[in-house]
Amino acid sequence: MLSLIKQPVTGKRVLVRADFNVSFESDGKTIADDFRIRAALPTIQWLCDQGAKVVLMSHLGRPIGGKEEQKTLEPIAKYLAKCLKKPVLCASDCVGSDVEDDVLAMQNGDVIMLENLRFHKGETENDPIFAKKLARLGEAYVNDAFGVSHRAHASVSAITKFLPAYTGFLLEKELETLSGVLTKPKKPLVLVIGGAKIETKLPIIKNLLPQASKVLVGGAVANTFFAAKGLGVGASKIETEFIPHAKRILKSSRIVLPSDVLATPNPLGRARIKFRSVRTVRDGEMILDIGPKTTEQFAQIITKAATVVWNGPMGLFEIPAFAHGTIDLARAIGAADGFSIVGGGETVTLLRKLKLESKITYISTGGGAMLEFLGGKKLPGLEALGYYRKARSRK
Repeated sequence: MLSLIKQPVTGKRVLVRADFNVSFESDGKTIADDFRIRAALPTIQWLCDQGAKVVLMSHLGRPIGGKEEQKTLEPIAKYLAKCLKKPVLCASDCVGSDVEDDVLAMQNGDVIMLENLRFHKGETENDPIFAKKLARLGEAYVNDAFGVSHRAHASVSAITKFLPAYTGFLLEKELETLSGVLTKPKKPLVLVIGGAKIETKLPIIKNLLPQASKVLVGGAVANTFFAAKGLGVGASKIETEFIPHAKRILKSSRIVLPSDVLATPNPLGRARIKFRSVRTVRDGEMILDIGPKTTEQFAQIITKAATVVWNGPMGLFEIPAFAHGTIDLARAIGAADGFSIVGGGETVTLLRKLKLESKITYISTGGGAMLEFLGGKKLPGLEALGYYRKARSRK
């Protein structure tokens, strides 16, 4: 791949694919979590300092059927203007003659934010015609959006056929850090997996299991493993089609499941919450968090790890009664001496609320992308940049 740092960009129109898919407060205008925006600033600032004409691209949410006012990127542009201490124009669209006129009028060091890419179906369809329209706005392309590099979308994949393509500083840092886990992790390596869907977590468990000393499993993901062991999970969510996969993984002694859990018949009502052994969950009860014995066991394992990789909460942490396991685990990882990597939007948001960001060695901007990369899957955005061709040549 070609690094941006080595390219002469002064006076050039540089299209930067960033990931500004951030969360907002209930008013729909105030940014609730600016982590992804701040992560993109080094690349944007460097381009401005070099005298490039910076054209930013991103999506926000999943608009259906064209432009949606509540998914405009105007609040992002205003926030960026404060961060960069300079004007950031938000274009009326991301393609078309009006946008082209705005871009052609740019001066060196100017910044323009294109409107939400997903207002056009060509983006998610990886349409080369749409990609070519985007490419007309620039003279060079930079991918600095690791968080969407697992998507075969026009602004991530197809566009590289029409412009010289480079890697931004954030993308380079993500790849440097995460590839180190695959090739030369400090051991013992501990993988902590939670969240809702076992389907998305199986590849990373399978791929890292040979190197991991322990794989700690919580959240709804653990329910399918319980079912694979023949344990009753009451009314808890399980993915029955993946029980055979879970049975095969459980043959490894390195998989550590919760020994106790929090269970209740109704998480939103006044039903009593019970600490239960995983063998005594009753019919009609839902497992919604790991229990205190499990939390202590997991924390002890994490303390001894040289590398910890965490993706996914341990329970329904949006409800305070079921957040204790995830919070305690976050604090244990933050207090550990080992190298720690955390990814996943929910998990990262929690770290910020707990003021633990500085205690984590590296926080990834990608949730799904991190899972797929560490799971050994080829990411379309990286393929488009030639990442895997170079990897083969090194071998």
